[in-house]
Amino acid sequence: MIACTAAEIAAAVGGELTPAAQIKAAGPTATSPNDAVPTATSPKAPAPEITVTGSVVVDSRLVEPGSLFVALPGEHHDGHEFLADAFNAGAALALVTKPTNYPAVIVSDTQYALGRLARHVLRLLPKTRVIALTGSAGKTTTKDLISQIISPLAPTIAPLGSFNNEIGLPLTVLRADADTRFLVLEMGAAGIGHLDYLTEIAPPDISLVLGVGQAHLGEFGSVEHIAQAKAELVTGTKPGGTAILNADDPRVAAMAHQAHGRAVRFFGQGADYRGADSCQTSNDAGVDVHCSNITLSDAGAASFDLSHGGETVRVALQLIGGHQYVNATAAAAVGIELGISLPTIAERLNAAQALSGGRMAVTDRFDGVTIIHDAYNANPESMASALETLARIGQGRRTWAVLGEMRELGPAATQAHERVGSLAVQNKIDRLLAVGQEAAGIRSAGLREGAREEDYRFVPDIAAARRLLDAELKAGDVVLLKASNGTGLWRLGDELAGKREEN
Repeated sequence: MIACTAAEIAAAVGGELTPAAQIKAAGPTATSPNDAVPTATSPKAPAPEITVTGSVVVDSRLVEPGSLFVALPGEHHDGHEFLADAFNAGAALALVTKPTNYPAVIVSDTQYALGRLARHVLRLLPKTRVIALTGSAGKTTTKDLISQIISPLAPTIAPLGSFNNEIGLPLTVLRADADTRFLVLEMGAAGIGHLDYLTEIAPPDISLVLGVGQAHLGEFGSVEHIAQAKAELVTGTKPGGTAILNADDPRVAAMAHQAHGRAVRFFGQGADYRGADSCQTSNDAGVDVHCSNITLSDAGAASFDLSHGGETVRVALQLIGGHQYVNATAAAAVGIELGISLPTIAERLNAAQALSGGRMAVTDRFDGVTIIHDAYNANPESMASALETLARIGQGRRTWAVLGEMRELGPAATQAHERVGSLAVQNKIDRLLAVGQEAAGIRSAGLREGAREEDYRFVPDIAAARRLLDAELKAGDVVLLKASNGTGLWRLGDELAGKREEN
């Protein structure tokens, strides 16, 4: 973050400085028995203001000298319990809601104050262009692709992983400084108004909507409400900005009428990558960037022709998953909007890697087992794509689908899980392991489709899944792990891929 004094931060967030934050004198410090509190003891010393010069963090373990520590309330812990740790590690200031003897700004809501601070800092960076994207699936991968296309152009900030909510997004914004030219932000929504809030913090210069699916259907109540929420990214784009929209999704294409500036359309989500030239047809409908001639390698990586303005280049992705051409085409549209040539975009897409873990990450283990770790998140659309990819990669080998619950689907949950079980059989997946009671319908549907009970099984929890896999996996097996993040199945994915859980 750019350097800000305690007084500037207090003004930006509408907070009040604690007495310790108002101390101006430098010199020796005294310590109270309970709190390490700087005390003015040298009236002849210079009088610098407390200034945040380091990162803004919500985890005391990430504090570095000069940091601002934001004490957030949590489900299991309250950040105020870690103030001593934060200041012992070098924090300059804290955002708090409770009186404290530490240098701090007291506010009524630290999460809201974090957003206000991010908005304030971004306004001090007029040369920084915000690129924001949303969609029911593919946000994180597309964000990673965009960053790999545009980062050679100028200093770019894009978080690893999915920092897309009311906490993660402002923390990402606050990483920017005067050198930052591009800020790539993923924006997630679990309700109407969420994207209005995020775009108020960081109004996009370029917005990108990937698609409207069934993710969070239980919270929204209907797909129409999901579309309404995603459209908030378009209406929240700066006047004169550009909205990039998936022309193959009718609900997304219709958002062009809500754009304050240009609407650029790419062809994406509904195309069948197994059919030749299926993408080409929509270019006649006014699509600015499109793909055609999509093929999928035995390793599960997509290749396709990428076209814009009468020019066509061939793209051969390294990313695994037949659906990745959609994300790549969307990312290409952003690059084109920023003036990058089509051949350069193709070159960078060809070299692009999967940067964020748990998203179609393929690991070939020393014992001959291949792990496809896609357990960061799940919805009906991404489950279908993952099973197709497993079938492709596992040709001639024994395939395992280790599947947990897809959450936040509401009344559609039962049917959605049963559909996954049917798709597993249709894709000829050899072994299926449904993990957790909420995922039991996946197995039941598979059995109704003709799978054998000894091949399609149920276990009550991740520990049981681990024991079964440890006992039965053998060289040559290909294992897909997929579920919503909250199930914790990603931990098993990390273990099977030979990774350790981060502390």
